[in-house]
Amino acid sequence: MDVIIMQLALFVLSLFLGVELITKVPPTLHTPLMSGTNAISGITLVGAVLAAGTGQASTLVHALGFIAVVMATLNVVGGYLVTNRMLGMFKRKD
Repeated sequence: MDVIIMQLALFVLSLFLGVELITKVPPTLHTPLMSGTNAISGITLVGAVLAAGTGQASTLVHALGFIAVVMATLNVVGGYLVTNRMLGMFKRKD
């Protein structure tokens, strides 16, 4: 039970830290930072696939792993789409 409370506290702390960090970043830096964090989301995706595919885990672990795979995939794809759009803004129009 203590492990669950510690993990929940860590999750809540990371939420507050994430919100504080994102709100302090100027809007002009959001897109470049998003493209840089795609690598981190890719690592999250690999971890989520490993968690979802573990053969000896409980149903809860499989369900949470599947949700993590879906969310990390959306984050990676969305980040690349936004980065592509941002880079398209810098192309010369003929």
